[in-house]
Amino acid sequence: MKKLFFTTLSLLCATTLFAQSKVYFIEEISPEALVKIYKAVGRKAEGRVAVKISTGEGGNQHYLKPTLIRNLVEEVNGTIVECCTAYGGTRQDPKKHWQTIHEHGFDSIFAVDMMDEFGTMRIPVKDRKHIKYDIVGDHLAGYDFMINLAHFKGHAMGGFGGVLKNASIGVASTTGKWYIHSAGESSDHWITAEQDAFLESMAAAAQGVHEYFDHGENILYIDVMNNMSVDCDCDGHPAKPMLKDMGILASTDPVALDQACLDKVFNHKASEGDDEKPLIQRINRQHGTYITDYAEKIGLGSKKYTLIEIK
Repeated sequence: MKKLFFTTLSLLCATTLFAQSKVYFIEEISPEALVKIYKAVGRKAEGRVAVKISTGEGGNQHYLKPTLIRNLVEEVNGTIVECCTAYGGTRQDPKKHWQTIHEHGFDSIFAVDMMDEFGTMRIPVKDRKHIKYDIVGDHLAGYDFMINLAHFKGHAMGGFGGVLKNASIGVASTTGKWYIHSAGESSDHWITAEQDAFLESMAAAAQGVHEYFDHGENILYIDVMNNMSVDCDCDGHPAKPMLKDMGILASTDPVALDQACLDKVFNHKASEGDDEKPLIQRINRQHGTYITDYAEKIGLGSKKYTLIEIK
């Protein structure tokens, strides 16, 4: 009887472990490492491939540089895709945004598509607690596959920015950004919603983009944990990063991926010149970890994961 009990327990533990999402990790941050971790995930980007990044606000130097991402974009024959912002700055309208893209060197290396330059479209969302749809650039319809290539760092409103933010606020048009930030109240001007409602709206929009790409089968997620300022790439004058670079993580599950990055930050032990506390304070100030809780609740992914290190 005892033997049967332990056999059953072992099978249950193995089943639980098998059911966990896989998150791949490589400590090296380099063009070669990006390609290596993309291949490790085992989901090949095919057809017309969008590589969603943040091209960075003018004055910001923490965004993912063209030289870092070049090998990956060439590997998948991808197009860099972006949308305009919802606030005053160097990316608020197409003319200013194209100038920033040029100054940051993206259009000299890659094909770049500003997806909301000429129009928008609505895509469905499964969770309609706040937003009834997601408003994105209409060029999204021209792509078969998306690599969500995010820079993991702090954020003034969301607490942190990773792949969930990059899929929601990042893919949304200017009007879509207003709609998410207002938790469905407005798509033509800025309204600041209650914080948890905003985070829930981001999770719902991220799920909308995930489902748009063949119910998540044609999308892949990567977080690069470098230059982790408490401020986002959308800030033209970000604070100096106090936390040292950690590596690159990737998964087909965006919830597990952002959770793994959060765990790395929250479990980090500070040393001289390597302090996680400012970033944790920024995340906690905005209740930032709630987005992975809610994203898991609505079925976008799982917070449970197995971390697989690539040497």
